[in-house]
Amino acid sequence: MDLATLLGLIGGFAFVIMAMVLGGSIGMYVDTTSILIVVGGSTFVVLMKFTVGQFLGAAKIAGKAFAFKTDEPEDLIAKIVEMADAARKGGFLALEEMEISNSFMQKGIDLLVDGHDADVVRSALQKDISLTDERHEKGANVFKAYGDVAPAMGMIGTLVGLVAMLSNMDDPKAIGPAMAVALLTTLYGAVLANMVFFPIADKLTLRREQEKLNRRLIMDGVLAIQDGQNPRVIDSYLKNYLNEGKRSLDIDNS
Repeated sequence: MDLATLLGLIGGFAFVIMAMVLGGSIGMYVDTTSILIVVGGSTFVVLMKFTVGQFLGAAKIAGKAFAFKTDEPEDLIAKIVEMADAARKGGFLALEEMEISNSFMQKGIDLLVDGHDADVVRSALQKDISLTDERHEKGANVFKAYGDVAPAMGMIGTLVGLVAMLSNMDDPKAIGPAMAVALLTTLYGAVLANMVFFPIADKLTLRREQEKLNRRLIMDGVLAIQDGQNPRVIDSYLKNYLNEGKRSLDIDNS
């Protein structure tokens, strides 16, 4: 579970709800018509922008904003160095017996064991990286579209409410409550866009970049193993993927 996403979502709504309670009854901020316009209207407008498969797939991808476990680059480097050492001692067939939890790394090692040349291995892994990145980008784009559409639907709902209010000017006492209801759709659109949809889209983009970086690291490591490079050289080379503060400057050359 990603605590940052969960705490941010709960904390953000908690403070908004607290402000509503302190400002009066929270019931005056609830309006079924406004909810239908913003939530229902936004959903179908966003659906127009994508295929049904992409739209439905975004819900599954959204789970990565809350629960996503990615391998640490340091652990990937350590595993690649271990495999490089095993390959130098026993050849590529020795890698078949190694336990590999990362599916992308396993795919790369399988290509080595099957005897494919470097161009084939690089092409296959790059294609995998590209297609996976494209799928994840589409998922994030669905939530970005929601963030764009929700405030617009809120404004549409407000205009609808204002038209209804102005058509009933005979009752001055009804103008204030009617105006409040009309503005609720703008409130709903702004809250959903800036507290739900855009943050989820940004977190999915962050996850996508993390996974893409890890896969590029793995690809370079697999190609280095295939090239027969020294494990210590591979270790030093792959640590360029780490933040400068995490790089080990003390390389054992013994």
